[in-house]
Amino acid sequence: MAFDSSSTYVATEALKQAVNAAVTLQRPLLIKGEPGTGKTLLAEELAASLDTRLITWHIKSTTKAAQGLYEYDAVSRLRDSQLGIEGVENVANYLHPGKLWEAFTSDERVVLLIDEIDKADIEFPNDLLQELDRMEFHVYETGETIRARQRPVVVITSNNEKELPDAFLRRCFFHYIDFPDKQTMQDIVDVHFPEIAPRLVGQALEVFFELREAPGLKKKPSTSELVDWLKLLMADELAQEALYQRDPARALPPLAGALVKNEQDTQLLERLAFMMRRQRR
Repeated sequence: MAFDSSSTYVATEALKQAVNAAVTLQRPLLIKGEPGTGKTLLAEELAASLDTRLITWHIKSTTKAAQGLYEYDAVSRLRDSQLGIEGVENVANYLHPGKLWEAFTSDERVVLLIDEIDKADIEFPNDLLQELDRMEFHVYETGETIRARQRPVVVITSNNEKELPDAFLRRCFFHYIDFPDKQTMQDIVDVHFPEIAPRLVGQALEVFFELREAPGLKKKPSTSELVDWLKLLMADELAQEALYQRDPARALPPLAGALVKNEQDTQLLERLAFMMRRQRR
């Protein structure tokens, strides 16, 4: 298999090499990068290129590694035993398979996405080391061992909110998705909006990268937010005209709520615009 760009996804050469290397080595692919740079979408595109199913495990701050294996519902079993419900003697009826169980028992090779692993407790990655290494785990309640029928392609994403353990990093193939440059961003826009007016996308990209370069910005606008902004601009001719005639000394571009997502950044941009107007006097 050779992963490549598609009609809906633009992959850089470095990203293609990383994906193909991880698949060849049969190692989890650890993807880091700014929010909105397409980390989750990468797993979807990889599954599509393999013509297989994507199994997604969204990680939260309360997620435990064991939940990816299975959960044993002892409370329901106790309640059912008190009510005399049939089948209570079979503990397997009270095991709820997790995402790793689902991926391991699939008859086809699937893509398993462990999304935003850095949201969980610091011990979470280490708790999955053996299972991801050996592609098996033990079910203590039944005494069985669940082994991968087909080794899944594992993609793990992180927003770099916390450091991951060295032992975990050693078992992964790592790639950092750099924020797209203007040419790559142009290619991404062309994928989403093949009929977009060149003047509109040219002006929008100029304003977009100006915003990202504003000093002190708390949250820089992402690729996905640019796509949303362009979609709004294409549907609003008045906003397009406002963009074309925009004075850089004005604080915010039209429909800025698609790009600027908090009041601190709004106030910062207003201060920068005020300073620019003063310098012009």
